[in-house]
Amino acid sequence: MPSGSGAANQAGLDFYRRIGETCLENGVTPYATLYHWDLPQPLEDAGGWLVRDTAERFRDYAAITQAALSDVVKDWMTLNEPWCSAFLGYGNGEHAPGRTEGADAMKAVHHLLLGHGLALQAIKQSDNTVGIALNPAPVYAASPSEADRDAARRVDGLRNRMFLDPLLLGKYPADVLEDTGMTEWFAQYDDDLRLISAPLDFIGVNYYCPSTVAAPDGPISAPGTPTTQPGSENIVAVDTGLEKTQMGWGIQPSGLRDILKAINELAPEMPLYITENGAAYPDELTDGGMVEDVKRQEYLEQHIAMVGAVIAEGLPVKGYFAWTLLDNFEWSFGFSRRFGLVYVDYATQERIVKNSGLWLKSFLSSL
Repeated sequence: MPSGSGAANQAGLDFYRRIGETCLENGVTPYATLYHWDLPQPLEDAGGWLVRDTAERFRDYAAITQAALSDVVKDWMTLNEPWCSAFLGYGNGEHAPGRTEGADAMKAVHHLLLGHGLALQAIKQSDNTVGIALNPAPVYAASPSEADRDAARRVDGLRNRMFLDPLLLGKYPADVLEDTGMTEWFAQYDDDLRLISAPLDFIGVNYYCPSTVAAPDGPISAPGTPTTQPGSENIVAVDTGLEKTQMGWGIQPSGLRDILKAINELAPEMPLYITENGAAYPDELTDGGMVEDVKRQEYLEQHIAMVGAVIAEGLPVKGYFAWTLLDNFEWSFGFSRRFGLVYVDYATQERIVKNSGLWLKSFLSSL
């Protein structure tokens, strides 16, 4: 819906129908994400996710898409990583639309979640399943000090509880609203929580790395200061010495267990899917035309083993999606970061399965 409302682009619907049908023809069950940060420009020009109307237009888009494709796609995710959309898009401007609105980025959180609830309501008119893909992460305090533990509380509140609590418990975390000076603004929309907390069929977890944080050297900035994390502006991210991917993200498979267990404690019966997990490395072709991505294979082996471990512990993990099949456009990094199991020569469009992809094929064949 390039204008944000009105008629759908039929060529777009046809494109995704072809993808869905080709998946099914090859024994692959398609899971479709409605929103991975591709807001129509006219809606952004009208205020984007900072205004309520965007959530209502998202409902219309979900209804049109589901009606057109529900015979091909049975499993849907409404949003991908609304934390990024809100705080990286409207908080610090790292991602599109590149705005630095400080605590007003919290309005984007609410409208994204409201859009999710409205979309869920629209899709549930059929027998399709609906979830949402979040990017929660365990947040650890750098020390047992009261100041560092409070830093962890603030960051955990914004990264995890600000999304999990309304979705699963039907309420926003009061401490986060107080930290950001947004208590009064959110109070006027309490009735929206009924839609936001409507029953989900599953929760998607995009996991890459944990966070360890410490208290700032000086006072915490006043709410409204442009930042990724309103209400915790000066909190320090601590390097704990973990091996890192090219993105600078520390590798800690046990963090995946920690965040899955935390979600399971909130909603013990909720099916969980790992909807993204992978690693970027500076891949190069060998003289023999191969990509020997040993580090990526190790990363996948370790995290898939952790998924197996949590299933053995009794957590209701129902699936794992590697990120990602093909090298991709990595937002503000452009094409400079490669996450794929398949190498893409961007000049020729040739595809070459990396060693990690060959390993995954062998692993799946052995199950």
